[in-house]
Amino acid sequence: MKTLLHVLVIVVFFFVTSSTFLHSADLLGDAVKKKLPQAQGIGGSTAGKPTGSGLDDSTISSGLKDALSVGTKNAVNLVSKANGYFGNKAIKILLPDKIQKGADLARKVGAQKQVDEFILSMNRAAEKAAPKVASYFADAIKEMSIDDARKILSGSNTAATEYFKSKTSSKLYNEFKPSVTESMNQVGVTKAYNAMMGKVPSVPFGKQESVDLDHYVTNKALDGLFYMVGQEEKKIRTNPTARTTDLLKKVFSK
Repeated sequence: MKTLLHVLVIVVFFFVTSSTFLHSADLLGDAVKKKLPQAQGIGGSTAGKPTGSGLDDSTISSGLKDALSVGTKNAVNLVSKANGYFGNKAIKILLPDKIQKGADLARKVGAQKQVDEFILSMNRAAEKAAPKVASYFADAIKEMSIDDARKILSGSNTAATEYFKSKTSSKLYNEFKPSVTESMNQVGVTKAYNAMMGKVPSVPFGKQESVDLDHYVTNKALDGLFYMVGQEEKKIRTNPTARTTDLLKKVFSK
C-alpha cells in the first residue's frame, strides 16, 4: 500500500513539474518572438519587401524607362528656363581651368565685368540648347535592355541615371554638340571670351592656353543635365508623390 502511494506521489509530482516547465517555455517563446524582428518574407511579414518584387521583367523594364522619361523631361524643363544653369550652384558652368589664371589677371586689371559676362554667356548657351536634347534622351532610353533592368531597380537611388549616362554619353555628346555650338554663336560666347582675354595683361615669356569652348560647354551642359536627371530619379524612388504615372507607382512601391 505504501509502495503504491509512493508511486502516485511521484507521478503527480512529475506531471505538475512538466506542466509548469512547458508553460514557462511557452511564455519564454512568446517573449522572444516579441523582442526579435520578423525576418523578411517569414511569418507573413512584408516589412522590407524589395521594390518591384513579384513583377515580371517587362513591367520592371518599362517602369525604369518610364522613370527615366519622367526624370529627363523634368530635368530638361528645369535647366531650360532662365538661370536653369546659371542660378543653380550644383550645375553652374564655371571658367575652364586652362583659362582660370588669365581670368584672374583680367579681374586684377578691372575686367571683372568681362569675366562675369563670359561665364553668363556659357550658361545661357547651355540653357538655350537644353530643350533640343530631349529627343536624344528619348531615343537612348528605348535601348535599355531587360537584362539590366533588374540590377538597376535594386541599385542606388541614381542607378538608372548612372547606367544611362555610361551607355549614352558619347552618343549624346555627338548629337548635342552642334546645338550647343549654335547656341553659343547666338548668345555670343566667343565674343565674350575674346573680350575677357583681351583684358589680360601680357606676361613676359608667358603663353595663354587655348581652350575648345564648344567641347567644354557641351560636356558641362551634359554633366548638369545628368545630375538633374539623377535628382529626379531619386525623387521617384524615395517620394511617392513624385510617381506621376500608374506604372511608376506599381514598380517603385514597396
